[in-house]
Amino acid sequence: MSPASLKFDEIGDWSQVKLEIVRDYARAYSTILAGQPLLRHIYIDAFAGAGQLRLKATGELVPGSPLNALAVTPHFQELHLVDLDGARVANLRELVRGHPNVFIYEGDSNDILLNKVFPLVVYESYKRALCLLDPYGLNLKWDVIAKAASMRTIEIFLNFPIMDMNRNALWLNPTDVAADDIQRMNAFWGDDSWRAAVYESQGNLYGKDDLIKSGGNKEVVAAFRKRLRDVAGFKEVP
Repeated sequence: MSPASLKFDEIGDWSQVKLEIVRDYARAYSTILAGQPLLRHIYIDAFAGAGQLRLKATGELVPGSPLNALAVTPHFQELHLVDLDGARVANLRELVRGHPNVFIYEGDSNDILLNKVFPLVVYESYKRALCLLDPYGLNLKWDVIAKAASMRTIEIFLNFPIMDMNRNALWLNPTDVAADDIQRMNAFWGDDSWRAAVYESQGNLYGKDDLIKSGGNKEVVAAFRKRLRDVAGFKEVP
């Protein structure tokens, strides 16, 4: 798959900043773990994409998170990269050719992480992992997040998909939201408790309760942060 025949995701200024944040964090993580000789530290990218991104402003191709992680020093001892799209996976394979410590998976990242990648990072394996969860939207399931927390070996870096939530689930009138989008929201959140962070009941002229939107992005993020601590069990949630 050549760059000319693959449509790369285009990114703006915020996505460039996000890439820098993840890269710097990965470097710090690798530096700390490399200093513990008994441990093998690995990098997991659940939505790795094609490995390259195109800048909206200039059209230039720049490295995505997988290539940034591959270039980190001290090096990660293993990299596990997942994507659902076959064309992206093909391009990614070409970019990392010659790196035997890079493992690429094509398919649903929820299933692959739970059944193939996370089992490699059990506590007794002396492996520890930094897992980037940067979904394209509400494609990530709570089961993955909860499993990572329970293993005590995986640190996640989550890009919260608030845009997809606002566009498809967190409407002013919740009765208009499509059933499929409610299911996607429930799957990401783990249940329907997100409604309590967004809506409150208000009586109408007919003596029934209507749900009205009372919470914005800040309330949604705060509720999910609390859920990561109290339900999933992550000790530190910035």
